[in-house]
Amino acid sequence: MFRHVVLFKWSEEAGEPVRAAAVSALRHWAVVAAEFGSVTVGTDAALREGNHDVAVVADFPDREAYLRYTADERHLAMVAEHITPNASSRAAVQHEL
Repeated sequence: MFRHVVLFKWSEEAGEPVRAAAVSALRHWAVVAAEFGSVTVGTDAALREGNHDVAVVADFPDREAYLRYTADERHLAMVAEHITPNASSRAAVQHEL
């Protein structure tokens, strides 16, 4: 198994409607991406200052499935439309399970 974890922090310019649309797009992508593996999307519970706003955790059967996921045109389009223009920071890690 291979895991991909990514965290986003929204920019101050990204208002609530934009943030909600981005999370909705991420959750829709999670359903579509089931062909690659298991993808979950969660928003921060706001229990601590300084946390990121959104987390995506994706589990794949192997590295090759992860690479197909990241190269998928639907994934790239969703990121380009909803994440890149609205996120002030991104952190990610991939690791073997």
